[in-house]
Amino acid sequence: MAAELIIAPEAEHDLAEAYAWYEGRRVGLGEEFLSCVDACIEALSRTPEMHPVVHENYRRGLVRRFPYAVFYEYVEGMVTVYGVFHTSRNPDKWRQRLP
Repeated sequence: MAAELIIAPEAEHDLAEAYAWYEGRRVGLGEEFLSCVDACIEALSRTPEMHPVVHENYRRGLVRRFPYAVFYEYVEGMVTVYGVFHTSRNPDKWRQRLP
C-alpha cells in the first residue's frame, strides 16, 4: 500500500521551473521530465524507505534520465516531498526548506 503523499508548494514550484526550462529546450521534453519525476515519486510513495537518508531524517530519490533528485521525509505512513533539485545545485538550498 502506498504511503500518503504531500508535495510542498516549494517542490511544485521547482517542478514548474524545471518543466519550463526543459520545454524551452525542446517541445515535449518538459512532459518527459514530469513523467520521470512522477515515476520517481510514485515509487518512493510505494517503498519510501528504499532511498538513502542524506540528512537527518530526509531521503533522496534520483529521477531517471534527468539530473534531478526528489528530497523527502517519511514519517508514520506519510511521505512529504520538500524539493526537486538539479543534482549540481548547492545542497544547502534544499536543506533550507526543511522544517
